[in-house]
Amino acid sequence: MIRSPLMTVMTDAVMKASRSLKRDFGEVENLQVLAKGPGDFVSKADTKAEEIIRAALEKARPGYGFVMEEAGSVAGTDESNRWHIDPLDGTHNFLRGIPHWNISVALERDNQFIAGVIYDAAKDELFIAEKGKGAYVNNRRMRVSGRREPTEMLIGMGVPHIGKGGHPLFLRELGAVMTRFSNVRRMGCAALDIAYVAAGRFDAWWERDLNTWDFAAGAVMIREAGGTFGTLDGKQPTMARDIICGNEIGEPALRAALKAA
Repeated sequence: MIRSPLMTVMTDAVMKASRSLKRDFGEVENLQVLAKGPGDFVSKADTKAEEIIRAALEKARPGYGFVMEEAGSVAGTDESNRWHIDPLDGTHNFLRGIPHWNISVALERDNQFIAGVIYDAAKDELFIAEKGKGAYVNNRRMRVSGRREPTEMLIGMGVPHIGKGGHPLFLRELGAVMTRFSNVRRMGCAALDIAYVAAGRFDAWWERDLNTWDFAAGAVMIREAGGTFGTLDGKQPTMARDIICGNEIGEPALRAALKAA
């Protein structure tokens, strides 16, 4: 387990927010399934959790900047450090009472992601990583999978939702992947998907059009777990939106399949 001051600050902030989200998740089943009602409810839960995280991090590290899903970007007096926060990743799962969602927090320092925390509150799994200190899930060291044959690999992915576009390209990519690998999964939770790659549960994973708060924490985990984290557009991860990751065989094999599409 990582017991650095930085990791203590990050995990404490995430755990404070998780208590609020757990209470709200328990109320989801009592909501009427109306577009406005549940949508507003989840938005409030999201915003409340983000405020809790931000307040805790500001107190512990005054001057750091923020990149947040709800409140946007906030410049800090310390230009070298920025927090990337997704207070509720997997909103559609949360809204429907599906216990697969998470809180994600990462620290960017001098244009590199150096620490990340992803907490699956519903299943009480805490994924953490810090540059040079390894990656862990609930005190167990994480390593990417050791599978070598694509036909034995399970590939994770994100599917573009309605209004997002990119569906024809995705369908071509999916077709190419399904002919080369054992099977695919779409879990609806990008940060947690990447943590699953670091933990060896997925062998590789890809998704297009993401924001940094979706993948920043996972990027640290993949690298500390011995995997490969990259982009499909050749850009630096802090500027990219199309993400690919996996073990040393799975990531290039998946990249080749996507290129063929």
